[in-house]
Amino acid sequence: MNNNSQIVHKTRTQVVVEVLRERILSGDIKAGTPLRQSALAAELNVSRIPIREALLQLEAEGLVKFEAHKGATAAQLSSSQVRELFELRALLETDLLAKSIEKMTAQDIENSREMLQQLEESFHHTNSSNLWSDLNTQFHTSLYLAADRPNTMEIVQNLNSNCDRYIRLHLMQKGGIPRAEQQHQEILSLCEKRDIEGACRVLKEHILGSAQDLIDLVDTHNAEQDPK
Repeated sequence: MNNNSQIVHKTRTQVVVEVLRERILSGDIKAGTPLRQSALAAELNVSRIPIREALLQLEAEGLVKFEAHKGATAAQLSSSQVRELFELRALLETDLLAKSIEKMTAQDIENSREMLQQLEESFHHTNSSNLWSDLNTQFHTSLYLAADRPNTMEIVQNLNSNCDRYIRLHLMQKGGIPRAEQQHQEILSLCEKRDIEGACRVLKEHILGSAQDLIDLVDTHNAEQDPK
């Protein structure tokens, strides 16, 4: 009975997370909008406990901000944050990839290929931006595992967590899927050929190109929400 209760509780929290995440990313909930726990609980027909837990999870993703005397509000998207996060990703991930390629086995390549296939299949499922983002991160991570740099990987994973809302926004609204598919295939092919310089060059272009798309998108998004 206790285990079943926990499963149901987690499911309710996750449903709330997904509903609020999509509403914030789509602009249905605009930046700065108060997220009142009692009102959301009534609207979504759940108790305040999963609402509170969902808001905390969304805060970790950078979508919700808790402020003194105001409570939770939808966070503002930031082009300067995009630039910093993605530039850091480009630096760290190309270094990880270079070190990883030197040690990659045929099985490592096959594991990445299987992950990429799952990612590409997920692109054909509509309204699945959270799945796209998770699989995208898993594919990138699979390319770096052979480097055996756990501390650097932890930093990259934290960066990816902070980038998550932007990655999903890019995939949902900017039509970034076709280019991402092509670049992912090219990176994996260059890894298989042990072309360290080529693979790192394409990875850097992939990350920084996405960043520029997002900077343009976020600036437009914020301008549209500006009451002035």
